[in-house]
Amino acid sequence: MKKIFLYILAGSLCFSACKKDDEVETYTEPEDISVQNSYDDQAIKKFMSENYLDAQGNIKAFSTTDASDDNEKKLIDLPYQTLPSGTIYIVREGAQPTVEPQTIGPKDILTMMIRTTAYLAVNTDGNVAFAAALPITNTINGNGLPIIDPMYYYVKQSILDAATTGVAQQRSYYEVEGFREAIQKFKAFKNLPSGDPYNLQGVILVPSRAAFARDPHYPYSTQYSLRNYSMVFNFQVYGRADRPDGQ
Repeated sequence: MKKIFLYILAGSLCFSACKKDDEVETYTEPEDISVQNSYDDQAIKKFMSENYLDAQGNIKAFSTTDASDDNEKKLIDLPYQTLPSGTIYIVREGAQPTVEPQTIGPKDILTMMIRTTAYLAVNTDGNVAFAAALPITNTINGNGLPIIDPMYYYVKQSILDAATTGVAQQRSYYEVEGFREAIQKFKAFKNLPSGDPYNLQGVILVPSRAAFARDPHYPYSTQYSLRNYSMVFNFQVYGRADRPDGQ
């Protein structure tokens, strides 16, 4: 009986050791935030090299088996601008308003058709890339109707006033700085009907340092934190309006 117990114990220890050897951590937060910043920049450029815009302006990944996208331009080969925050934006040629284009201000009410995804940049054996994706907003593949003022663009004063904790009373708890900064580089259409077919105007890629970095934030994803997550926005601004005082 004693020998049987020893065999079972040895087998358990061996299984435990093997299990630990097989477990691979997909992400360990770098202690130095500048390292994460570097991962973000590298992963964004890799993402731009692996994706293109389809006929309606949707971000699409290049296929390794279908040759139909071989002649598409990579995002990184399109004209793009980089803001001081590290945010990159691409104004899609031929998709901008030509009749009464509307300038976008920092407090405008915006109506947008938009797909928003958060990505975590990870270094895996020296290969830096986005290794996780969290959908945040998708009106394009959802109900197909534009959204007005998502909170990562602008949070209403009434929400700040109703907040019960100090951090939730700050705009930075909700708003994505890089997106707000870059969206003002685009022009809005003059109040397109919500049922009009979309033709996406471009892309905004925001590194985590211009999103929420490691700060507390509104729980846009109920299951996951957006700590260290970069964000990608693919959108069309259907219209803008002046915001009333107090909002």
